[in-house]
Amino acid sequence: MPKTLYFIVILTLMSLHSTADAQEGEWYLTPAIFYFDDDPDRALDAGVYPGSITGGWYFTDNLALEGSLGYADISGWFEDQTHLDLSVNLLAYMIPDASLSPYIIMGLGYLGTETASGSEENRPSGTMGVGVKWDLGDTRFSIRSEYRARLAWEKDSNFLDQIVSLGVQVAFGRATPAPVMDGDLDGVLDVSDRCPDSPPGVVVDAYGCEMDEDRDGVGDSRDLCLGTAYGSVVDEFGCLSDIDQDGVTDSVDLCLRTVAGARVDATGCEIDSDGDTIVDRLDTCPNTRPGARVDQNGCEIEEIIALPGLSFESNSDRLLPGAEQVLADAAATLRRHPDLIVEVAGHTDADGDAESNRGLSERRASTVRDYLINFGVSPASLSATGFGEELPIADNATAEGKARNRRVELRILNR
Repeated sequence: MPKTLYFIVILTLMSLHSTADAQEGEWYLTPAIFYFDDDPDRALDAGVYPGSITGGWYFTDNLALEGSLGYADISGWFEDQTHLDLSVNLLAYMIPDASLSPYIIMGLGYLGTETASGSEENRPSGTMGVGVKWDLGDTRFSIRSEYRARLAWEKDSNFLDQIVSLGVQVAFGRATPAPVMDGDLDGVLDVSDRCPDSPPGVVVDAYGCEMDEDRDGVGDSRDLCLGTAYGSVVDEFGCLSDIDQDGVTDSVDLCLRTVAGARVDATGCEIDSDGDTIVDRLDTCPNTRPGARVDQNGCEIEEIIALPGLSFESNSDRLLPGAEQVLADAAATLRRHPDLIVEVAGHTDADGDAESNRGLSERRASTVRDYLINFGVSPASLSATGFGEELPIADNATAEGKARNRRVELRILNR
């Protein structure tokens, strides 16, 4: 028996390098032959006997419950005996997912014996041992070998037998292995493929993803600019990204949303030739002197800012349509220069009473001031004054001159 135990230990060590399976819910049958070495008190002959059948069921991946029936006619020194061995056993697999898996077996049973002379004897029995199961690939068949010590006891005498068995286990109810798949036919199996929908014919890496030599996120088959520097922002074609298409790549573009067709400098921002903060595209006065204050059109702010197009209803401070845009433009200029102190000056022509004209001009100036404040100009920088007919800029004797005199203008007080 020491040789048998040595053999089982070797098989156990070999199983550490194997891979495959017993499955929960699987059941099996195992016909076997066994070598029987009886207790010396029986005086029977040791030998090989073809007589056991076992049926079992895995209730977890590593535990199985089985029933076993063994039968043998054994020659004896005094007289022959027939043994009928019934047992229920629990198997615990140490490496259930190995193709060569060792296990421990223990169980309880019944041993019936009958001698050649006709006497019978029935004893309860207990068994314990070790074994190994070797799965034959993905088939339903396994080779199973085990060593068991069986104790059959009675009040006055106990028999300890040693049994080594070799059988073929046939599994039933085993799940069919899933087919090995490579859905995109790129040579990388789906189970390992991180990019399972690679286009046909593309070169892929070990993970099934298209090769990307410059690591810019665009596969080589679609990359029109191979070799871009690592970390560069690229477009869908693998070229340096230029969102606003101004000729300056996004990685160095400080003004990413310039208007289409606008002239830009090396930083991607629109050119402002005279440095007045109004880009050339919007600058009505492109050559203002250095340091000059300019309005929203890029023109230098004069001492008096006229408001052309600003009109009121006759003898009223109610603005006519179109005046709001004039005031919005004026407010934009004043917001650009919040340090300016501005007087909103109202004027009239010479028709009517002078005092009434002064009152009307003051109301109109206040209306304009209120509009500018609503457009975001600081109230602290604005005052309103009505001058009436005192400061004409044209001849009140003509209709044209009177129209020019009816005005509201912005006077800069701290130039």
